[in-house]
Amino acid sequence: MTHTLIIGCGDTGLRVAARAVAAGEHVTALVRSSVSAARARRVGAVACRWDLDEKPPETALLASADRLIYSAPPPRQGTVDTRMAGVCEALAGHCPATAYISTSGVYGDHGGGWVDEDTPVAPGSERAQRRVDAETRLRQAVPEAVILRAPGIYGPGRLPVDRLLAGEPVLDDSGHAWTNRIHIDDLGALVWKAVNERWAHRLYNATDGTPTSRTVYSDTLAELLGTDPPPRIDWAEAEQRFSAMRLSFLSESRRMTNARLLRDTGYRFLFADYRDGLIASLRGEPAIS
Repeated sequence: MTHTLIIGCGDTGLRVAARAVAAGEHVTALVRSSVSAARARRVGAVACRWDLDEKPPETALLASADRLIYSAPPPRQGTVDTRMAGVCEALAGHCPATAYISTSGVYGDHGGGWVDEDTPVAPGSERAQRRVDAETRLRQAVPEAVILRAPGIYGPGRLPVDRLLAGEPVLDDSGHAWTNRIHIDDLGALVWKAVNERWAHRLYNATDGTPTSRTVYSDTLAELLGTDPPPRIDWAEAEQRFSAMRLSFLSESRRMTNARLLRDTGYRFLFADYRDGLIASLRGEPAIS
């Protein structure tokens, strides 16, 4: 029986696990919490609680994997992804069919310009540097691994509904405006395809290909919720109100193309239009009273 190992089985990993179980595969999910373990078991996976900061998975477990999906985030500090480093060392030369969910943050700020997979990485934060480190280490350990650079992931339970209903402001479009996203169901489907098919390249922008401004996205969600658009603030006020992490995201603007992905994989997005994705996602949100 084919063995699929998922390291970091969160919302995306659960969708991949469900597909693998439906295909008759044995699925092992490494998770940190009892809540995540229970969720993994509900879709038919064998859940193992594991702290990658304490030790990497056992070499025997990794060696038993025919497919490896890595979606665990890096540590919160530093420029090295020590979690990925430990896994790559423990692989000990074993090269399963592998997919890694990285981030579009590795490109850094491009002032709203377009980026593709040939655009050099230019991480503007330690957070993004850790992702570049993870990509580099994985390429060395598993040269055929597919790296999917995902932007903002949205879906049921992953929308800023509470912030909108509370009337929290958003940064005005006169600042850094362009954002990219992918619906979590599309990302899960792409990860599954990546470990089951042979694609022409090892690196892809996993985005729906429809960049929008932050305010247009927020206004659309507000419209669908039947509430007022969020108030706008300028950068100076944002610096006073928002966290350093949120500001680091807001300071970058780029538009991602998914032309290579569409050309090489033939994938047809479930939600290439973010409005349709928002409508579908809201069906899974708690009712608005």
